[in-house]
Amino acid sequence: MRPITLDGFEAKFAADPDPWFTFSDRDEAHKRQAILHALGSGKRGRILELAAGNGSNSATLARRTLRLDATEGTAEGTALVAKAIADCPGARALRLALPDPFPSPRYDAIIVAEVLYYLTARVMAETARRVSRALPVGGRLVLAHHRIDFHDFVQHAAGIHADFLRDTGARWHVLSEVRTGRWIVQGLAKAPAGP
Repeated sequence: MRPITLDGFEAKFAADPDPWFTFSDRDEAHKRQAILHALGSGKRGRILELAAGNGSNSATLARRTLRLDATEGTAEGTALVAKAIADCPGARALRLALPDPFPSPRYDAIIVAEVLYYLTARVMAETARRVSRALPVGGRLVLAHHRIDFHDFVQHAAGIHADFLRDTGARWHVLSEVRTGRWIVQGLAKAPAGP
């Protein structure tokens, strides 16, 4: 594998606002619906979306919350996210390179999609701890990632959700799971601390 960097993502978005066809691909639309299902029914008060990319999920998420913080690590991507959510009240696009601190200390739900295998193990572990601290007991965590490796990953896709959840140091209840041959989407609720 030859890992991609933030500069590499910056160049991708500068060359093409939708390099992975996330706005138009049917499989991506299926995954987006799985993410919404994992979020649960009804509106959430405050949602954090990490590594929003070009914002292809952001506008849909914005309709399910009173406040969306859609974060992205690149300037080009942040501008694309801002464009995608321009008509969404209560949504804002913010530049955030993981594992930097989150814009707010608490969220009702956090979406982590298509980013974990691009992080080093250290950065992923620090991000996981931040996610755990930002979610209250009962808070919803949605994880959505490929199950197969691509040439630009830093870590392998297999087991990435389990590794991330272990790194949070918290207990989780799996509420939903949608799995295809290419990707998996899980909806989880943070459980009370205990034995």
